Amino acid sequence: MARLKDFYYDEIVAAMISKFGYKNIMEVPKLDKIVVNMGVGEAKDNAKVLENAVADMEAITGQKAVLTKAKGSVANFKIREGMAIGCKTTLRGDKMYEFLDRLVNLALPRVRDFRGVNPDAFDGRGNYALGIKEQFIFPEIEYDKIDKTRGMDIIFVTTAKTDEEARELLRLFGMPFAK
Repeated sequence: MARLKDFYYDEIVAAMISKFGYKNIMEVPKLDKIVVNMGVGEAKDNAKVLENAVADMEAITGQKAVLTKAKGSVANFKIREGMAIGCKTTLRGDKMYEFLDRLVNLALPRVRDFRGVNPDAFDGRGNYALGIKEQFIFPEIEYDKIDKTRGMDIIFVTTAKTDEEARELLRLFGMPFAK
């Protein structure tokens, strides 16, 4: 889906240059990567739950998921260091733009009572974090085959220096921010 990037790229660059007054085209922020993370706390008791989460993640992103392991032991949660407790995928290039297109145009409109995503979830360095409560808003997931509803975190990493630049970049890509 490189066409999506190529189709919008000139318009996005022109809009960013006119709004922020960049002197050089290389100053214009870009979308660097999208990280999709799914924490599966109940994986400590049942390994099958983690396998299902990995299968869902791979279906949604179209890329192999990597298991994430606990960095330290937490006695209250009955978690030991090195235990597999989630999965993540880092998307770059064409797969990243394809995922962004599917998220904005197919998945987010399927969220119940959707009024837009939080415009204040930036980290101060131009990166945006989006939390999703249900994995079945994605059309790749078959509702009948879901064992449990799981949420996920989607982080958009940009080369923008400020949150304002990153917000405008994502808005130009079609991100539906709440008013």
